[in-house]
Amino acid sequence: MKTSLHLSSLVLAAAGVFQPPAHAAVHEHLELEATLLAPYRGDVRGVHPDARTFTLSFAYPGLRGRRPVRWRLDLVAPSGRRVARWQGRVVLAGTPADVVVRWTGSVAGHRPASGVYRVRLHAASGVESVDQAWDIAVGSLPAPALPPFAPLATGHARMLAVPAAGALPYTVYYGNLHSQTRDSDGGGPVDTCHGAQDPQTAPYGPDAAYPYARRHGLDVLMVSEHNHMYDGSDGTNPDADPAQARAMYQAGLATAREFSAANPGFLALYGMEWGVIGNGGHLNIFDSDELLGWERNGKGELIADTETPKSDYAALYTLMRQRGWTGQFNHPALAGQFVVNGTPLAYTPDGDAVMALCEVVNSSAFSNSENEGETRRSNFEQACNKLLEAGYHVAFSSNQDNHCANWGASYSNRSAVLVPAGVPLTRASFLEAVRARRVFATMDKDAQLVLTANGHLMGERFDNAGALHLQVAYASTSGRQAATVAIMEGVPGRNGDVTQLSDQADVTTTPAPGAHFYYAKVTQDDGKVLWSAPVWVAQAALPLNPRLRPAPNKVAMPSTAKISAARPCTSFSADEPAARRAAIRSPKYTAGTFAIIMPSVVPATTDTAEL
Repeated sequence: MKTSLHLSSLVLAAAGVFQPPAHAAVHEHLELEATLLAPYRGDVRGVHPDARTFTLSFAYPGLRGRRPVRWRLDLVAPSGRRVARWQGRVVLAGTPADVVVRWTGSVAGHRPASGVYRVRLHAASGVESVDQAWDIAVGSLPAPALPPFAPLATGHARMLAVPAAGALPYTVYYGNLHSQTRDSDGGGPVDTCHGAQDPQTAPYGPDAAYPYARRHGLDVLMVSEHNHMYDGSDGTNPDADPAQARAMYQAGLATAREFSAANPGFLALYGMEWGVIGNGGHLNIFDSDELLGWERNGKGELIADTETPKSDYAALYTLMRQRGWTGQFNHPALAGQFVVNGTPLAYTPDGDAVMALCEVVNSSAFSNSENEGETRRSNFEQACNKLLEAGYHVAFSSNQDNHCANWGASYSNRSAVLVPAGVPLTRASFLEAVRARRVFATMDKDAQLVLTANGHLMGERFDNAGALHLQVAYASTSGRQAATVAIMEGVPGRNGDVTQLSDQADVTTTPAPGAHFYYAKVTQDDGKVLWSAPVWVAQAALPLNPRLRPAPNKVAMPSTAKISAARPCTSFSADEPAARRAAIRSPKYTAGTFAIIMPSVVPATTDTAEL
């Protein structure tokens, strides 16, 4: 049961932070969770039509004792200037808590200028911190002009079952690529499920998950069990039977194969979520027929098929590349995860070759909603952008991380893959689409988003010289409209910041010489967001105009200067040699709703600045 807290509760001094005994297994989900619900539109009615209520949700699964959390909420204008701030403290004591913040819709007593504002939450507890951000519409915004778009065929009846005339030759399949069942810590009954289950104790396994997801309109369900729980423990079970653990993994694979074969048009996937949260990071491996692990029982026997050192991501990426496997970064954090040589979210060539997706949005892992009404959602776009800037070629995905028996039903978000028209949906065709990054992430299962660049489809890597024409195509059959469009731009290997190139759906630009990536983001009029996969462009330097060249002997070039010819780079796939990929990766530059209604608004200190 969640609690609503008043200011007196927020400023209570902490009674101490719980530390588990040294012999106890660390709860897999023992971490600070913080989400922000920021309504895209204001209340509309009344004197202040931009007024709205922000809901901050905090939890610490597995907590025993009390833990203080400090939070700060900023309202940022389109210019990037902070125009309002609220802050406070909440003490968690074993149950989640909501903090409700009311914005009056004014800034320093005045109605703010119209535009897309950003609401940013920062929450911290001890050394842990969580950052969340969502855009909101303030005032009246002009609808973006969108190019004509013939929606793609889909694998279900919600949108076109056959392609419209002139549509791209692909079929869109919508799935949930991150969920758990009884085989690890999921599968809890919806009416009693409020968190992770003790491993292998819940009643519902993969044989229940796949038909449930199919009945609820999904085309794909990935059951991704925690790789280190096949011993029936959240820690290490000294009495575990390695043969039983391996057999359970193989049984899950068989269940997926059999259900897919018996239900054409639905793809059941089974695999693992590798890693731990503390000093680690979770990632999915979609196509491993081997159980990977590091734990051993009391006899020293490996409780897995293949040993992989705990939290050694460089070694894991190398093994995945050797095996030809494909992965997804799950709910990545900005700090402390996917560390290689001391650097979080670190690039390695092997990692780039195998990691194809990055979760940009997750609905609450412990939601028990079955009507897509979950309001707790996490946004990981900042971390995904850091991976892109590090040099990873990842597309965005949006999943649910279900631990209750509501696979794909907690919210309307989906990961959508584009499979060539006429090709059946199979494990092979799914993996081909993911490896080609023909994927978009959506918070609306009835919408589509496609980005093209000079005729190249999102996910592609190509050479370019001269102008680059970017087009954003959007469609919805639920009556929604695009409220805003953003084309984002970054540089792989720069390790800098992704910025917005344009707010138009059809734009032509001439990139600077070197490597770039671009992706599109569309926000609907209901606030739900879609993200396209990026395109990666190697921009060639244009030849100098002979009329603009300096006269001979007029400028002396220092004797130590070196002039290098531009390196050609053609389109290539993720399994090209590292040296070839480096040409595009590392440029060098010189310059019915389930909701908890809180009974009161939490008072909080507020300061504002003039817009």
